[in-house]
Amino acid sequence: MWSGRFREPLNATFDHWQRSFRFDQALLADECAASKAHARALAAAGILTEAEFSTITTGLDGLVAKYGEASAAQKIEFDAEDIHHFVELKLVEAIGDLGLKLHTGRSRNEQIATDLRLFVRRQIGVILGDLAAWAGALVEQAVKAGDAVMPSYTHLQRAEPVLVAHWLLAYVEMILRDASRLEDCAKRLNYCPLGSGPIAGATLALDRTIASRELAFTAPTFNSMDATSDRDFVLEYLQALTMIGLHASRFSEEITLFATAEFGFVELPEAFSTGSSAMPQKKNPDLTELIRAKVGRLNGAAQTVTLLVKGLPLAYNKDMQETQEPVFEASRTAHMLTYLLGAFTSALTFRIDRMKAACEIGYLNAMAAATYLVYKGVPFRKAHEKIGNAVRYGLDHGKELGELTLDELKQFGPEFEADFFEAASLEATLDCHDVIGGTARARVKAAIQDAAARVEALAAQYAGTGAAKEEELSHAGA
Repeated sequence: MWSGRFREPLNATFDHWQRSFRFDQALLADECAASKAHARALAAAGILTEAEFSTITTGLDGLVAKYGEASAAQKIEFDAEDIHHFVELKLVEAIGDLGLKLHTGRSRNEQIATDLRLFVRRQIGVILGDLAAWAGALVEQAVKAGDAVMPSYTHLQRAEPVLVAHWLLAYVEMILRDASRLEDCAKRLNYCPLGSGPIAGATLALDRTIASRELAFTAPTFNSMDATSDRDFVLEYLQALTMIGLHASRFSEEITLFATAEFGFVELPEAFSTGSSAMPQKKNPDLTELIRAKVGRLNGAAQTVTLLVKGLPLAYNKDMQETQEPVFEASRTAHMLTYLLGAFTSALTFRIDRMKAACEIGYLNAMAAATYLVYKGVPFRKAHEKIGNAVRYGLDHGKELGELTLDELKQFGPEFEADFFEAASLEATLDCHDVIGGTARARVKAAIQDAAARVEALAAQYAGTGAAKEEELSHAGA
């Protein structure tokens, strides 16, 4: 593609090493879409006739039809330098030398900048669809849980009872924040580099709004040097995927813990678990353990791109070729883990009896008990001390707060009355958190409805983009 200026061929080993087609073939559909948009701009500028434009676009559509599925699986074996070289060679093979006119007025620098934006934008839609499905599964489990209770934890020590639904909705909030980050990223990247040339802009008087409009971009980019060297959107995308991975890992860690015999809160679905080659009784949480591990890949991709771009002068540098593989790998990883989490979450079974039993021991009503004293006019610091003394007494005598007699309680303060036992009950302990965002039963019921509406809106917007059929994922890697 550039050999005219050189007298010597490339060193064979270097030539093989510097080629990117083995991985950037994943951009085939995006390369062809961008090429069609460029062809439309060339036709408007009088460089191509309408007949030539039609022939070129038909040829490009044929390449996508023939090689699109293979490129998604990264299985095309062909001696091309990169995806741009491959498309040009195959287009010429299909329509003759007319295919060579397509490169008029453009550079590979702007091509790859455009292709990557199209790819990331498309993958954002896919992952948003997956996130909507996972969040929907969490909401469904919250509805199913109803008024079931579980201990909440701080420092991995039992803290206060909460509704199981409240715990599930915490992850819905994380997912919706993740979705908003991806949507913000999609808005910022949605500007078209085509027409930027290699660095200073196209040498032809092209109407850049044509290609931008054809590709559904917001507008052309505003600076050609920035457009051809910008990979901010790649890094922002990978950082957003890392955050998704972190939230998925937190959920996975809790499920892994809750599925142990020591907790016994969750029954792992057999379809997502494995056994032991040596111990017949085992059912291992391999899915959640793998998800914890996959965060390393996502964060590693973000760190790789950070280090690649941190010291690059303007504008394009070959270093930028190395930003592509992390994007492809992280996209596959994020897609797989979010897709699987939706199905996994739907299949979970919660052991409500064990969760409730865990709420009834360990003084989880201590804060509600302190609040009872506050309503009796005791300053909170004093109330905290009185209940702390009562807890110590209970520990020494093997009694929960609700099992102490009124006479035993009155040794810690005259404010204790017979109504204490109602105020320290499990139901009252839940409902004393009657604030927006709290775990009172009425508040959680309203929160479920609100979360369901927001998740349904997200799912409707990205319907058909995520939660791909399982057979389509079989070759996607992990």
